[in-house]
Amino acid sequence: MAKRAVVPSELKVRPFTLDEAERAGLTRKQLRGASWRRVGRGLYVWAELNDNPALRLATERSGLPEEAAFAGRTAAWLHGLDVPPCEPIEVVIPRCCGVSGVAGVSVSRASIARHDVVVRRGLPATSALRTVVDLCGRPPLVDAVVIADMALHERLVTLPDLRAHAAAHPGTPGVAQLRRVLELAEAAAESPMETRLRLLLVLAGLPRPRAQVSLYDDRGRFLGRPDLLYPEQRLGIEYDGRTHRDSLAADHRRQNRLLDAGCRLLRFTAQDVQRSPDTVIAQVSRQLRFDSW
Repeated sequence: MAKRAVVPSELKVRPFTLDEAERAGLTRKQLRGASWRRVGRGLYVWAELNDNPALRLATERSGLPEEAAFAGRTAAWLHGLDVPPCEPIEVVIPRCCGVSGVAGVSVSRASIARHDVVVRRGLPATSALRTVVDLCGRPPLVDAVVIADMALHERLVTLPDLRAHAAAHPGTPGVAQLRRVLELAEAAAESPMETRLRLLLVLAGLPRPRAQVSLYDDRGRFLGRPDLLYPEQRLGIEYDGRTHRDSLAADHRRQNRLLDAGCRLLRFTAQDVQRSPDTVIAQVSRQLRFDSW
């Protein structure tokens, strides 16, 4: 019977270097065995470790200059935002660095101050403020507001800090869109699709609804918290995603309480927002033409 390879536990969870392997008791000959695979220059992983974004980023990091940092959506993912980090992997490199490019990686050159780089999930990334500013300066506008809403909701950044940055950097690329994003951003938003639904209405010229407002009856009993609300018209708007399908009974009870209290409610799905935006706008517009309560 073949002897089972000994796999040090500290090497099962991430890529490691030859020096780390030797400190864990492995030899170069053992690393050529079936229990390990080479993923970069002088970098190895346990063969049974599933491919995942963290592994891919750690692997790419091994081939980058010391001064490089992950940026854009890659940095946003490292900060905990729900965005794809590897489509593509984004890296910023100082202008003075001599590297011309890295295969499979989107590389940008820009000045990087020391305070602009932090370590997240063990990897260098642009700071939360730098990351959000960079992403909010990129078109399209709606995608930029989605990023801002997520970052504000998770308290990675604050509106005052973002506004201060915009004021301190007039005329820089992307700052005009950043200012527009800050006008539209909403820290209370709880999902990207909720943001997209709100922007669909606002950019169509409808009044801006309030987000995540708790409603109570005359006795102070909680009725519900619509995703979006037009208080004067007593019109609530809900985005129905997967979580709503998992809590359908509770959603129906909440809807009944709101209707019983005189609050109308419209519900929309991702398909409505993405494939029938004109219908969504028309339905909300018709409801807003009702006399105010």
